[in-house]
Amino acid sequence: MRKLLMSLMVAGSLMAGGIGAALADDASAPVAASAAASDTTAAAPAPDASAAPAADASAAPAAAAASAPAADASAPAAASDAAPAAPTAPFSVDSSKINSGDTAWMLTSTALVLFMTIPGLALFYGGMVRKKSVLAILMQSFAITCLVSIVWVVVGYSLAFTPGGSFIGGFSRFFMAGMNYIKGDKATTLTVSHLAPTIPETVYVVYQMTFAIITPALITGAFADRMKFSAMLVFMTLWSIIVYSPIAHMVWEPTGWLASAGILDFAGGTVVHINAGIAALVCALVLGKRVGYGKEAMAPHNLTLTLIGGAMLWVGWFGFNAGSAVAADGRAGFAMFATQVATAAAALAWMFAEWATKGKPSVLGIVSGAVAGLVAITPASGFVGLTGSLVIGIAAGVICFWSATWLKHKLGYDDSLDAFGVHCIGGIVGALLTGVFAVKDIGGSDGSIVLQAKGVLTTLIYSGVVSFILLKIIDMVMGLRVTEEEEREGLDVVLHGEHVE
Repeated sequence: MRKLLMSLMVAGSLMAGGIGAALADDASAPVAASAAASDTTAAAPAPDASAAPAADASAAPAAAAASAPAADASAPAAASDAAPAAPTAPFSVDSSKINSGDTAWMLTSTALVLFMTIPGLALFYGGMVRKKSVLAILMQSFAITCLVSIVWVVVGYSLAFTPGGSFIGGFSRFFMAGMNYIKGDKATTLTVSHLAPTIPETVYVVYQMTFAIITPALITGAFADRMKFSAMLVFMTLWSIIVYSPIAHMVWEPTGWLASAGILDFAGGTVVHINAGIAALVCALVLGKRVGYGKEAMAPHNLTLTLIGGAMLWVGWFGFNAGSAVAADGRAGFAMFATQVATAAAALAWMFAEWATKGKPSVLGIVSGAVAGLVAITPASGFVGLTGSLVIGIAAGVICFWSATWLKHKLGYDDSLDAFGVHCIGGIVGALLTGVFAVKDIGGSDGSIVLQAKGVLTTLIYSGVVSFILLKIIDMVMGLRVTEEEEREGLDVVLHGEHVE
C-alpha cells in the first residue's frame, strides 16, 4: 500500500507541475471570466428555448451548451454576424424562454438525486456496519448533505460551473452573486445557466448540488467505524472545494481541460464515482484497518436496511442519469432505459459469480451488484444502446465482485463498505467501456478508449494525491482517528451520545 501511495504522490507531483503552470498562465482568467459573466448575465441574448433543447447535449450535465446549433461555416458573413453567439456564461432571459416540461423533470430529478443520499445511501451503508456505529454512519450522510449544501452555494458551484481556466472556474457566482429572479408588471426575467438554458438557474444549481452532496458521502463507506466526526467535517469541506469542484469543471464545463479534449461522462463516472472511490481508498490506507479487522466478526448488523437503501439508490439513480439530459426528451428516456438494463444485468452477474464461488447467492451480493451496475452505466447512460448497457452491466457485476472480495483480501486494505471496490472500480469499467460502446446516433459523439483513459487517470491522480495531502494535514492539526478504546465502544455513544436498542 505504501508503494501505491508513493506512486500516486510521484504522478501527482508531475501533474501538479503542469496544472500549476497552466493556472499561472490563467491567473487573471477567473477575474476576467467573472466580469464577462456579469456582462453576459445582464445583456446576453436569450436562445430560443424551442429551437435547441438542452437535452441534445453530448456530454453530461454540462453538455447542454453543446446543444446550441453552431453557425454554418458556409453561411454568408451577414447571416453569421446576425446570429447571436452561443452563451458561454450564465445569462438572463425572459420567463417565456423557460421550458415548463424541462423544468418539471429537473425538479423531479433533483428530488430523486437528493433521495439517493438521504435516505438511500444512509440506509445502504447503515445496514452494513455493526450495530454500535449505525447512527454514526447515518449522521455522516445527513451532516454531509447539510454541509455541502452551504459550501456549494457559497463557492462550489461557481468554481465548477462558470468560465475560468482549464482546471477551475471563476468567482462570478461566489455567494450566488448575479443569480436572480425579477418579477415585473409586464415581464419577468431570471437567470439561466449556459449549460441548461431552458430551466431556471436556481433549479440547475440545486440539481448539481445533489451530485456534490452524494460524492463525498460515498467516501464515508471506506472509513466506517474509525474516523472522528470533527475531522470528517473538515475533510469533506476542503475536499468538496479543492477536489470535487475542479474535477467537475474539467469534465463538465465546456472550457474545462477534459471536456475540451472530448471526454465522455454523461452523469458522473469520473466526476462522482472514480473521484470518490480513489479518495475512499486513500482514506482507508491513511487511517489504517479497523481494530480487530481480519480477527473479529464484522458482519452487517441489518441487511434489511441495506436492501431498502439499495432499492432507494436504484430509484433515485433515474434522476441521476436521466436527469443529466437536462431536459424531458428522448435522450433522458434512453438514459433511463440504459440504466435499468445495466443495473439488472450487473445484479445478476454479481449474484451468479458469488453463487458459483461461494455456493449461495446472498442479499448483500445482489444489492451490491445492482449498485455496481448503476455506477458503471453512469458515464455511458446517454451514449450507449442495448448492447453496450448489457455488456457494461455484466462486466461491472463480475469485476466489482472480484475487486470487493479477492482484490481487497489480496492487497489487505480495509475498505469497510467497499466504496473503492464498487465505486472506483465500477466507475473505471464504465468510463473505459463508454469509449468502446458509445453510439454516435444516440449521443452525438464517437467514443475513444484512449480519451476515456485520460479522464480516468487524471481523476485517479488528482483526487488521490490531493486527498492524501488533505488527510495528512488534518491528522497533524487535529487527528483523524478515534482511540482504540473509543472504537471498541462504538462511535454512536462516543461521538454522539446515542445508541440503538
